[in-house]
Amino acid sequence: MPKPPRISNRRTLNETGVFHIEAIDLEFANGQQRTYQRVVGSEEGAVLVVPMLDAETLLLIREYAAGVNRYELAFPKGHIEPGEEPLTAGNRELQEETGYAAHQLEQLSSVSVAPGYIYHTTHIVLARDLYPQPLPGDEPEPIEVVPWKLSEFDQLLAQADFTEARSQLALFLARERLRHR
Repeated sequence: MPKPPRISNRRTLNETGVFHIEAIDLEFANGQQRTYQRVVGSEEGAVLVVPMLDAETLLLIREYAAGVNRYELAFPKGHIEPGEEPLTAGNRELQEETGYAAHQLEQLSSVSVAPGYIYHTTHIVLARDLYPQPLPGDEPEPIEVVPWKLSEFDQLLAQADFTEARSQLALFLARERLRHR
């Protein structure tokens, strides 16, 4: 693998409260210099949870997604707080968004989305052996919790409102992990 370029300078272009956009000046091993721009997330990243209500039933949520201006069906997710571990964050987000906690949490993968210009990692977690344990969340309205049979995998992928790439990937990863149990 080639050596990563040397970062000679970083500067903030905009800070919106949600997004931190920075320019980074790079020098590549061959002497070429470029300035790249990127959206910078938190060092901790985010967590996305695939909750299994039972051996055959997933729990999804339907909530408003401002980026596409509609309600989306997805898995529970949220930011990892400073000092919080991904599995702990996953259990917290699960409680805030579905009203359940999990006795068993397993990290399936850590992924990036658009790594060419977004610095952000999402940790995908499988949650099993659920029990009722709600926590208050920060959502502006109640979140709809939608049970879905894993046997209806293809129908879920065909849903017009199940378009988030991270949730689709998590569905595949969870199905594969559960097949090998």
